[in-house]
Amino acid sequence: MAGRSYSTEAVVLRSMRLGESDRVLHLYTASHGRVGAVAKGVRKTMSRFGARLEPLSHVELVLHRGRGELQTVTAAQLVRSHRAAREDYYRFSVGMIGAEAMLRLFSEEEANERAFTALTRFLDLLDGHSLRASHDTPPAPDRPALDPLGLAFQLKLLWLAGYLPHVTACAECGAAGEPLVGYSTSAGGAVCEPCARSTGALAVAADGIAGIETFLARPLADAVGLGLSARALRDALHVVTASYEYHGGFRLRTLSA
Repeated sequence: MAGRSYSTEAVVLRSMRLGESDRVLHLYTASHGRVGAVAKGVRKTMSRFGARLEPLSHVELVLHRGRGELQTVTAAQLVRSHRAAREDYYRFSVGMIGAEAMLRLFSEEEANERAFTALTRFLDLLDGHSLRASHDTPPAPDRPALDPLGLAFQLKLLWLAGYLPHVTACAECGAAGEPLVGYSTSAGGAVCEPCARSTGALAVAADGIAGIETFLARPLADAVGLGLSARALRDALHVVTASYEYHGGFRLRTLSA
């Protein structure tokens, strides 16, 4: 039976009640990718590790594979609680958008070291910054969906999932010297004016395309300080949501909350 248990780092992406005292956890693990698990008795007052398994928590777990689809948490130790992000509504909302993006884009039980590293880096940055205060003139302080760190993280996840948005030349005809005026999900990137008309592309401003390129090229830590315009952030959001719908056939519930 010991061979059915293993230890791994994980991030709690979602937590749901099960019965009177248990919780079902959606985890992204370092060693096995997306995993579903049950934490028994964690809602009891005297639970040994209930407080360690809150959404966004970065933990070291021992998981046991039983006969069912859900594994069982048998031990949990905190690596980082991310309590600061969880206790601030705005930052928690940004974090849960990122968590749902992980759930939908990386749905297989298959390790992806780069995706796990990106997730933990995103949460560390979320903890360490007062995101709204970092802008002199926040474009949308009450809209976590437009947060630069959250958008940069989602664009990088699309890249890691194999859906890299091409924004340096027309993704349809390959023209490198033409102004790019739209984004075509079928072509997988920005397009010139003639191709935008023929593909029914989203209208995307030049600074929106430049912002997406910058988000992809720069480290996550730089995202908040880039000073992108409100229009550029809205365009980035439109590209992200359109990519989800085209490539994955889903919408994030957290983006419409």
